[in-house]
Amino acid sequence: MLLASLVLSLFACGREDDSETAPDRMRGAQEAPTVDLEPGCGEPGDDAGTDAGVDAGTGTEPDAGPAVCGDALKHPSEECDDGNNDLGDGCTPLCTREPVCSNGVCENVCGDGQLRSEQCDDGNTLANDGCSPTCEFEPGFVCMAVDDLPPAQLSLPIVYRDFRGYDLLATGSLPRGHIDFENALGSEKGIVATTLDAQGKPVYAKTSMASATTHGRAAFDQWFRDVPNVNQTVIGTLNLPRQAIGQYLFDDQTFFPLDTASWVASGHEPLRADNSSPAQLHNFNFTSEMRYWFEYRGDEVLTFRGDDDVWVFINGILAVDLGGIHAAETASLTLSQRASQLGLIVGGTYQLAVFQAERHTRASSYRLGLNNFFRPSRRTQCVPGPDPEPLCGNGTTDPGEQCDDGINDGGYSQCAPGCVRGPRCGDGIVHLVEGEQCDDGNLRSLDGCNATCQLELP
Repeated sequence: MLLASLVLSLFACGREDDSETAPDRMRGAQEAPTVDLEPGCGEPGDDAGTDAGVDAGTGTEPDAGPAVCGDALKHPSEECDDGNNDLGDGCTPLCTREPVCSNGVCENVCGDGQLRSEQCDDGNTLANDGCSPTCEFEPGFVCMAVDDLPPAQLSLPIVYRDFRGYDLLATGSLPRGHIDFENALGSEKGIVATTLDAQGKPVYAKTSMASATTHGRAAFDQWFRDVPNVNQTVIGTLNLPRQAIGQYLFDDQTFFPLDTASWVASGHEPLRADNSSPAQLHNFNFTSEMRYWFEYRGDEVLTFRGDDDVWVFINGILAVDLGGIHAAETASLTLSQRASQLGLIVGGTYQLAVFQAERHTRASSYRLGLNNFFRPSRRTQCVPGPDPEPLCGNGTTDPGEQCDDGINDGGYSQCAPGCVRGPRCGDGIVHLVEGEQCDDGNLRSLDGCNATCQLELP
């Protein structure tokens, strides 16, 4: 039961979705049901083994066959493949790269499509396309730095883990349902510690005190980890269309992503009546985990409404605690007001992690809105052609350049490295710190947002 509205900036883990439907894939302890597959990802039931002599995620020969995401063998069409269902370890379960950041500073990851200090980065590690597997220019190509425009839709990786409720008795190889699901009721803060553990997972904080809805650390540690015969894992995506004001929004008032998957599909979990709508049958009892990276600017605001457990960690520090099984609660978090506590410095890149649990029958909804966290990424684009003389920095806007002031050190309404325009009025992103009230992606007036990015009265 979650209704959450968040704000963040997405790097490699949040891809622009090029299709109407973003498919899922699944791995589980039981015979897996048929679900839509992410292109290049493993078949249901893939146990993600590693072939002898091949290091997980390091790659195979181009003729090694079709890509199977999750087999721990990196195919040339995959950005990475570490063979697990974990987010936040540098490679998503969808085999796309994630930033590797510490204290706001990110490592250069060649092939992640994020142009930082490399000569080039075109989002892959293929040779003979202008940007080499080591992110150096290749002869015979003309390359330029380009800023990706805000996409019409974001597609964000999410990991679901499906549980059987405690009301289900043991059967065959399956133990009784999980004691924390379909059991106790009650709002409960303080279930998790204020920081994540070394694996980036929430830490159970009630080992020496009574808990109204949980039953010890061993049981809690299963919520966000793969445990055979206890949970089944489904890898999916959330599609967030861009709204008129620039916000990215997912809003589902009947959020039951596993109704036709996992334990229900294999006949080991019944659909349950929704107490708020008894005629509606759904698969309750699951958790979800999402992680994102954003460049902190000081204008980010996190708003949400949620029922059942919701925990938000920013830079590994607990920022929102909606623990327990409860009616919907609302709150708002302005990051600039908590920057010191959360260790945020303007210009730094940080992880935002959201952990959620749906643990009891009665409604389930999910609202996720992203405002002011999204920053356009810069990447390299190459086309075949003669090797050009270096032109960027000569103070003249040459073909292929968006600008060139001779310095190109960036800043608001300035020319940035790579001779591309920096953040500015008209780029479709509201820069509150720079005094913008709106930004509809153009410099026209009389359309609600004027040419200087100020709101126009009707």
